Amino acid sequence: MRIVLVANSASGSFRDGITPDVIRERLTAAGLDLAPEPDPDLPLPERLRRAAQAEGVAAVAVAGGDGTLNCAAGILAGTGVALAVLPFGTMNLLAKDLGIPLDLDGAIALLRTGRPRAVDLGEVNGHVFLINSVIGMPARVARHRERFRGRRLGPLGLARLALATLRHLGPYPRLSTTLSVAGRRERLALRLLCVVNNDYAEGPGKILERDRVDGGGLTLYIARRLPPWRLAQLALGFAAGRWRAVPGLERHEAAGLAISAGRRALRVMNDGEIRLIASPLRYRLRPRALTVIAPREEHP
Repeated sequence: MRIVLVANSASGSFRDGITPDVIRERLTAAGLDLAPEPDPDLPLPERLRRAAQAEGVAAVAVAGGDGTLNCAAGILAGTGVALAVLPFGTMNLLAKDLGIPLDLDGAIALLRTGRPRAVDLGEVNGHVFLINSVIGMPARVARHRERFRGRRLGPLGLARLALATLRHLGPYPRLSTTLSVAGRRERLALRLLCVVNNDYAEGPGKILERDRVDGGGLTLYIARRLPPWRLAQLALGFAAGRWRAVPGLERHEAAGLAISAGRRALRVMNDGEIRLIASPLRYRLRPRALTVIAPREEHP
């Protein structure tokens, strides 16, 4: 299998002397057929696009976090070129869902022993998401986090980030929306709305993990109010592996949905990356739209 490496060295776990050159050396040492990246100096989306179009390439090995993989998924979906995951993020949710090793050598070894697996993609107004799409308070908090990304935070920087986060945990105005699911419309004011590609699993130690990546459905979580004590309940529920029963958290399954608000655009967080997307937001699922190199299943 001929592959091209595209590494996003701005991802959260590039450290300890691991550079794109080191990754290339390890891929070559593992006996993989590594083609040179067409132009590593271009912006990330164009690098991924050119890598996917390189002659004879069957997979693009992407070294980065879930946001980088989100970018790659939007480009590789439907091309017949597989995504090979080299986890270098903070959460690495897709890698965990698929059972991909989180260490570099293990992930490289999988490229020799794994198999192509088709997974679902979520989509909102043409923007894809591998894991989830969130509007409301978490997206606002993430906007402040983006201002500090890539910086070394001293005491003053940490204090500013903490104050920005606490501001959103207080009595912040709720977002007024109209939600349309299965032909039914409902007006609601909310603090959090999360659309999950398939659904999260419950169980001890399973935090934002999914049992299925190809189940063919979307799951919608809504919190109309989210005071600090409710957040504490939710955190305890995650720790115990039973969080769906937290009061005030609504759960719905849907094939598609639409969300409108009295504004031109909404701030949306897809796989941890913030985007301004024109309202109304129209969500749908693209079943098995992306091919990923994953471990072989014992019981397919």
